[in-house]
Amino acid sequence: MKAFQESILKLITETSTRLTADVQTAIRSAKAQEDAGTRASLALNKISSNIEVAEERVSPICQDTGMPTFILHVPVGANQIEMTKEIHAAIEQATKNGVLRPNSVDSLTGENSGNNLGAGTPVIHYHQWEKPEIDVRLILKGGGCENKNIQYSLPCELEGLGRAGRDLDGIRKCILHSVYQAQGHGCSAGFIGVGIGGDRTTGYELAKQQLFREVDDVNPNADLAKLEAYILEKANTLGVGTMGFGGNATLLGCKVGVMNRLPASFFVSVAYNCWAFRRQGALIDSKTGEIENWIYPVEEKKAAKETVSTQSKEGEMTGTREVHLTVPITEEQVRDLKVGDIVFIDGLIHTGRDQIHKHLMDHDAPADLNNGVIYHCGPVMLKDADGKWHVKAAGPTTSSREEPYQADIIKKFGIRVVAGKGGMGARTLQGLQEHGAVYLNAIGGAAQYYANCVEEVESVDLMEFGVPEAMWHLRVKGFMGIVTMDAHGNSLHRDVDKSSLEKLAQYQERVF
Repeated sequence: MKAFQESILKLITETSTRLTADVQTAIRSAKAQEDAGTRASLALNKISSNIEVAEERVSPICQDTGMPTFILHVPVGANQIEMTKEIHAAIEQATKNGVLRPNSVDSLTGENSGNNLGAGTPVIHYHQWEKPEIDVRLILKGGGCENKNIQYSLPCELEGLGRAGRDLDGIRKCILHSVYQAQGHGCSAGFIGVGIGGDRTTGYELAKQQLFREVDDVNPNADLAKLEAYILEKANTLGVGTMGFGGNATLLGCKVGVMNRLPASFFVSVAYNCWAFRRQGALIDSKTGEIENWIYPVEEKKAAKETVSTQSKEGEMTGTREVHLTVPITEEQVRDLKVGDIVFIDGLIHTGRDQIHKHLMDHDAPADLNNGVIYHCGPVMLKDADGKWHVKAAGPTTSSREEPYQADIIKKFGIRVVAGKGGMGARTLQGLQEHGAVYLNAIGGAAQYYANCVEEVESVDLMEFGVPEAMWHLRVKGFMGIVTMDAHGNSLHRDVDKSSLEKLAQYQERVF
């Protein structure tokens, strides 16, 4: 199979840079659901343009290209050892091309391998079948949504919903709760795969397998088909909305699978996936290694495209202040901002994720952060022939991971703006209020939109942490975010969590 490695590279590239037709149709439907001029509408407009730019540039839709997970069905006698070598070579080349971000990190040392290869990465599952061709499918599921996976052991007590028993109605409650708990951390509006039964390991595997189903398919099990439709309808009444901003579109797809279990164990496992639902597959000739067909269509159906005409006119938020700031930013400027303001930033900003925040607790910053901006971001970067770095993708990462550090770092370095996604907790909110800073929620997954805001990569520090975790110094123009936590103790995230929990409680009564 001389062409197998090249075919896998094409599959990786297609998966990272182009959403399939069923996913794009679901996102268009979400846009049609939202009221014009809202935060959710603004986010969905940016998401839609980001999808188009990623496809045009053949660049990652989201900078977090996740843990590449392959599922292969191969003919009897296929050499899986050689196929694995070819897949590894394709992964390494895709990383060099900037289609994948280097995401394989040693769990003990924290060292990034730099090529997405290492113990357990990528994930490859082989299954034999009696067909002559190779069926290979790939999902790129980012860390933000992976962290919102959840597993329930029935019976249990659920916040807002009460007792969930060992029956279909208890399963219903678990799935609704899984959507509520994700909030904006997993880049909603999202998709969920659910696995009922199995053990702790196989339950999660079954849940992730459901994400390979078509968004608009119908479950062959009548009870599960009814459950899927119910969840999709009711989850969108919770008001979590896109990015957790509030709104009408919280869930874009729900797929449920079931397997037998032990008498003592009853697990409901949920695999949450963000709007950047990147999965694709190919049928490959087992003799030549060439791609015969793509499994998931990439061209949208005509009816889906026509839904654009039924939408309200696209535009920015109405009745909301737009504020333009240039770094350095003063405390007076920050304290003038309120939750809901749209902020555009020009000047030098600095990226900082988990390793940077931990480092800054005990060390001086490698750059002057006073009156500056720290951006929770792990970009995809490429270096040109002259040694100059360029941003390939640069969307926000989930901010909640930095909650143990953020207030202290704001105080220590005089930071005025923290940008990321999903919001932060009470300790950070107090720090914003005490020291005069705000939290800007950038649009999760919009990696091309934010890459386009970067005029120049000025420099980089702490590269020993690896590309995603290094501190990049980026000169930006028109970097946009919405104030969701201000210097007056207000938090949109706290408010949406409270209101969605209240709405969740209306579904306590038995349905199935």
